Amino acid sequence: MTWQPELDELRAREAHARKLGGEDKIARQHAGGRLTVRERIEGLADAGSFREVGAIAGKAEYGPDGKLLALTPSNCVMGRAQVGGRPVVVVGDDFTVRGGSADATIREKPIMAERMAHEFRLPIIRIIEGSGGGGSVKTIETTGRANLPGGVGGTVLYHYTGANLSMVPVVGLGLGSVAGLGAARLAASHYSVMTRTTSAMFVAGPPVVKRLGEDLTKQELGGWEIQTKAGGVDHAVDSEEEAFACARQFLSYLPSSVYDTPPVTACMDDPLRREEKLFTHIPRDRRRVYQMRPIINMVVDQGSFFEMGRMFGRSIITGFARLNGKPVALMASDPFFYGGSWTADACAKIIRFVDLAETFHLPIVYLQDCPGFMVGLAAEKAATIRLGVRAMAAVNQTTVPWCTMIIRNAFGVAGVVHQPAGRFSLRYAWLSARWGSLPLEGGIEAAYSAEIAAAADPAAKLAEIEERLNLLRSPFRTAEVFWVEEIIDPRDTRRLLCEFADLAQPLLKPVPAALSMRP
Repeated sequence: MTWQPELDELRAREAHARKLGGEDKIARQHAGGRLTVRERIEGLADAGSFREVGAIAGKAEYGPDGKLLALTPSNCVMGRAQVGGRPVVVVGDDFTVRGGSADATIREKPIMAERMAHEFRLPIIRIIEGSGGGGSVKTIETTGRANLPGGVGGTVLYHYTGANLSMVPVVGLGLGSVAGLGAARLAASHYSVMTRTTSAMFVAGPPVVKRLGEDLTKQELGGWEIQTKAGGVDHAVDSEEEAFACARQFLSYLPSSVYDTPPVTACMDDPLRREEKLFTHIPRDRRRVYQMRPIINMVVDQGSFFEMGRMFGRSIITGFARLNGKPVALMASDPFFYGGSWTADACAKIIRFVDLAETFHLPIVYLQDCPGFMVGLAAEKAATIRLGVRAMAAVNQTTVPWCTMIIRNAFGVAGVVHQPAGRFSLRYAWLSARWGSLPLEGGIEAAYSAEIAAAADPAAKLAEIEERLNLLRSPFRTAEVFWVEEIIDPRDTRRLLCEFADLAQPLLKPVPAALSMRP
């Protein structure tokens, strides 16, 4: 006597589950340029590492003899896997079964995935397509009742969807049309990626918004250009394989949970490396802009910079990097956009980024060239100052080690926020640095308006005052009174930043952050 009949039934049910929504639905998925959920998990996880949980959960059909005829699996596939040699939780929507909607979902499966990540302290990767387990109008008919948003199961799912942001790294991959709850689950992540040609994200899709008078395609409503520029999604790629690579690289900088510290890797790049190009990279003519990203790539470990949110809040560059093998959160001004001034979007980007660094114990490096908050009517309509003081609060509430390099400008209230107030941080200034309450350009006209107006030659008087003040605003005069700690040769930047990373490493605390990460 053995248990072979039961084992045969188990294998039969597993075979039904692997068929997903059927051959025709799989063919349609492939015809749309999209992988199936099982193909996605296989492409994301280390080879042979996926351990599925609940594979045979679904809707079964039985014959008159009570034997199984068919099994339509739940449209959620989840389990544990290895990514980059580290354990993670993976949960994916199966669009071949009712488009990932609630009437083909067993809600306990995505809840268990979120709980598993939370309790085992593992990163979670959500592969999202469709409504992400959310309802549709058709659900009313299939269930025989209207769904009250939330409910017992829904409330639990929403709780863990948010709670995991302050516990473990959360990655969202939007690999098709994503709407409703799916959009919320994608946005409630530390890092999100969508594909350019096959995905879109929106709270409600084109048929719904058409009733409001907006006749738009999916791409016009929530395509990658819309979402990356709005900050709804962090990055867009050309293929699903690229999305998987982005997820793997993002996680490589982070601990598995707030109870660990970021992983240190071997560094083949000399921490004493000097880049001669840094000495001439900043133009002497202050009206000329320069590229910040080459500076970043010259001072961090070669090939280690991983940018996030490039299309949103573009006057600020944010991303992860390594210094002597140690992960850091790097923030830098981009003078090609608004001269590096902080717009409302840039402030929102900064808030989210420093929260991320604080949550996962990443030291922060800031390469500053900030002439202040963005000014003008558009800036006022966007409530830039309100978001600006929130960014200031986020910076001041950090506890992780902080190092600032003032590359060129540090002016106004936004210029103040180059380091957290009230605690120790390192600060260096390049030879090209300058600072003040206001830039002289425009500030002179405001402060000396009467004197200039009374002059016989207002233009000559303006030039005279500017020359006089330029002599007084030399960074060396500030250094005389120790208002700036060190003025450095730009070619020493990598050495100093690597020294900072080495000093910071023993200070990182593998305990929960005081602040919860906001989506």
